[in-house]
Order: sequence, then C-alpha cells, then structure tokens
Amino acid sequence: MSDVAARVGVSQALVSLVFRNQPGASSLTRQRVFQAAEELGYRPDTAAQLLRRTRSRQLGVLFTMRHPHDVGIVEALYPAAEKHGYHLALSAMVATRDERQAVEQLLGLRSEAIIIIGAESSPENLVTVAGPTPLIEINPCTRAAGVDVVRTANSKGIRQAVDHLTGLGHRAIIHIDGGAMPAADERRRGYRTAMRRHGLAEHIRILPGDYTEESGARAARELLQQGDLPTAIIAGNDRCAHGVLNTFLRAGLTVPTDVSIVGYDDSQLAQLSFIDLTSVRQDAADVARLAVQTAVERLDEGRTVDRDIILDPTLVVRGSTGPPRAR
Repeated sequence: MSDVAARVGVSQALVSLVFRNQPGASSLTRQRVFQAAEELGYRPDTAAQLLRRTRSRQLGVLFTMRHPHDVGIVEALYPAAEKHGYHLALSAMVATRDERQAVEQLLGLRSEAIIIIGAESSPENLVTVAGPTPLIEINPCTRAAGVDVVRTANSKGIRQAVDHLTGLGHRAIIHIDGGAMPAADERRRGYRTAMRRHGLAEHIRILPGDYTEESGARAARELLQQGDLPTAIIAGNDRCAHGVLNTFLRAGLTVPTDVSIVGYDDSQLAQLSFIDLTSVRQDAADVARLAVQTAVERLDEGRTVDRDIILDPTLVVRGSTGPPRAR
C-alpha cells in the first residue's frame, strides 16, 4: 500500500480506506488509487484483512462435487451471502479427505457458521468437530440438537411423481432408491405410502441404488435380464435416472413409450434438451437463501432455538413420461 500511496501522492491510510471501501476519499482519488494498484500489480491480502477484523463475516460451506444439485446450491449461496454482507469459504468432501478435515479447514479460515450440503456422517460427529460454531445442514440423513436444517419435503415430492404416473395410467411403478444417501429413506417411505394410497401395494418394488449413474444402469440391466419391465420408474435422483435412461435406450427401448422415467432434483442434467427428464424440483436458490438466512439469524440476531425449515417440491413434467403402452 505504501507503493500505491507514493504513486498517487496520498497517505497510506487513505489508500487503506479506499481498499476497504470506507468513506473519506473522493471518487477521483479512488479511481487514481485503483489505477495505481493495477499498474503496480497490487492485490489486497485477504487473509491479513481477516486477521485484523473482530469478525470475519465468513460462512463456511462443506459440500460434495458428486451431485449437480449440490453444485447448484453452492452457486446460489454466493449472491445469498453477499446480500447479507457475508463471504464464502468452500471446503469439499472427497474420497481422500474426510468430513472432519474439511470442517477443520473451514474453522481455520475463521468461518462463523458452516453450511453443510450432502454430508453422509451423522450430524453429531460434525457438532463435535465444530464445537460452538453454528451448523446449518441441507437435506441431512438425520437431525441433531443444535443444528439448523433446511430440507425439502421428500415424501411429498415422491407422492407427486406417483400421482403423475398413476394419472397417466401406470400401475407397475418401481423405485430405485438412494441407499444410505441423504433423503433416500424419506423418499423410500414416500414411495411406499403413495403406492398404497393408490391401491397399488402389490406393485411396490424397490431396487437398491446410490444416487449415481452406475446404480441406475445396474438396476436397468437387472430389469432387462429378468424380462419383467415395469411401465414406469422413479429414480432416487437425476443422475440415477440418467443411468436408467441411457441403458434402456442402448437396449433398444423407447422412453416414454416402453418405460416412463422420473428423476429427482430437477438439476441441470434433467433440463438438457436431449435428456428431457421429468423430475421433482428442489429449488436450489430457495434452499441457499434460507440456509444463509438461518445462519444470519444465529450470528447477527442471536437466535438460539433450532430451526427445521421444510420446502415444498414441485414436479416438472417433461418428455420422459407418458401413458403406458399396452403389453
């Protein structure tokens, strides 16, 4: 900053005000400071700025890179946080790095609260690591005291899918689940309940999956080998549905004429024109906005009571579903 100040002919304190966007400098001086900084290749040291502040105003985000919907939430978190004057620090969960390490990195970056997307371990473990730092979990497997939750009414979403398919005339409807993945258990229960409500208890059939394309392809191959195809399939998520769709198309089947397919999340994958997947929509922007709002309530407003926010999903009908063909 002293080099920038010397170039412009002002004090270092004034340059500091400009970089911190504080009042005290004219618009012309600000323009000259930024121009001098660019000419000198100066960049403010963000880490040093954080150390000087009483509060970091930084939200940590713990996420996976495996699911398109999770990535959509991360993208939507940026404008949501900026609206409240917060910044984001990201820490990814990958095969070579467990959740504890990812959380500890966020704490080391002075995250005031941590938003968790797609964690597979119990929230109690994360609470132990995070200590007093507020945690906000999106679509968790289970709940824990002291952790705020933002989630979608997954049972309602699956019910919408079953209602849509039965309305088209389907009865043999299979669900490929998500195994132990977040929200999978609720979606399984929702499928069973909805099928019974339509008087289709004898048609209830659940094949194991894990929210990946390969799990969908594996289930589709099993159905092809058995030769007893359903008329419709509700996949655990869009990636799984994509695996089913691709496998059936390679086998010479037509979607939706031979089999209707429904995904879950309404991710960018489902919206691609050549996939055109009917899917249960979880609004990533709404999820992100409420997660940030929940963190702000803890940090700026002093809320201490846990919150459980439930969002309503919406079925988006596209070209992968249609009436069943007589067999």
